[in-house]
Amino acid sequence: MLSLLSTNPLLFLIYIAALLIAVAIHEFSHAYVADQLGDPTPRVQGRVTLNPLVHIDLTGILFLLFFGFGWGKPVMFDPYNLRNPRRDAAIISLAGPFSNFVLAGALSLVLRLILSSGASEQSLFIIMLLVPVITLNVILGIFNLLPIHPLDGFKVVGGLLSDDKAREWYQLERYGLIFLLILILPLGGQSMLSSVISPAINFFLNLLIPNELLGSGII
Repeated sequence: MLSLLSTNPLLFLIYIAALLIAVAIHEFSHAYVADQLGDPTPRVQGRVTLNPLVHIDLTGILFLLFFGFGWGKPVMFDPYNLRNPRRDAAIISLAGPFSNFVLAGALSLVLRLILSSGASEQSLFIIMLLVPVITLNVILGIFNLLPIHPLDGFKVVGGLLSDDKAREWYQLERYGLIFLLILILPLGGQSMLSSVISPAINFFLNLLIPNELLGSGII
């Protein structure tokens, strides 16, 4: 993404704005669902808001710009405030990726409506805004569904397992960062992470973004 700063500064700024939107909706959804399920912690910490500045982790953003992966500020919740801690933690965790997919799907419909109405200078600019937002929401949603701690997918899987299996599953939590680093570090020019999630990302992007835009240089 950082390479765009020199080649296409406007597109770089658009991607930064798209990233802020994707992170904000993701973390807000975690906070909102936790609040609805009975835990006031996110509300007390000021996280039940769509203000992206509240949800941004500066180190995570810098890592994304320089290394291609990053993170937002995690939403903290207290499982002791939840009626069913393991199940509700899974629901809270799923809320973030789910919101990214919902937003991407809704904006895809808007994108197709704009394309069907005919091209204009104004509509072309809106398309330039929508495509990166859809793209980053798909990437963020899929990445966070990986069943590796501290990603959301880890708690989602934990909520689906029986009590005995869940206890065994959560023992893997201590190794999460090691697994994640193994996936992220490039081997032979490509990371295992890219090989794992690229097919899913490409599938959803082909589904949500019209073919004429996929090769347009906006993505």
